[in-house]
Amino acid sequence: MPTRPKATVVPFTNHAEGTGVGQSVTVGGDAGHVFDVDTYPAFGGADAKPSPLSYVLGALTSCNQITASIVAKELGVTLGSWTFDVQGDLDTAVMVGGEDGNANFDAVTVRATVATDADGPTFDRLKAETERRCPVTQLFVRSGLAYSSEWTPAAL
Repeated sequence: MPTRPKATVVPFTNHAEGTGVGQSVTVGGDAGHVFDVDTYPAFGGADAKPSPLSYVLGALTSCNQITASIVAKELGVTLGSWTFDVQGDLDTAVMVGGEDGNANFDAVTVRATVATDADGPTFDRLKAETERRCPVTQLFVRSGLAYSSEWTPAAL
């Protein structure tokens, strides 16, 4: 018997085609978004397009910003402009060298600054709730890598 999907589940789909290490990804849905992927020469690419790992880190920052906007509405605070700096430390010994182990990032560090009218305790709650509810943050946190983040409020 098929499982009936929950009303709150939104399916995300992609279709990808490529050769070598290059790929073109078409996002499902009516908008027809397409993005291209390549990689660094050390991994066999031409560095002509962003690496999938760069897209993953970009997904992390953008998902935090989107989730924070949802949480901010619930908390009754205003958010303005954002800046993010993110670093993922990847040991290539497994991916490139074939060694045993986990091919995941060893560590990911996020530094975010957001203009807001939130007071200190509310800002702390905004950060905690955003990270708890952000699907991409949870992919990183639950993967077992060393995840850290520092959020700084700025005046609106």
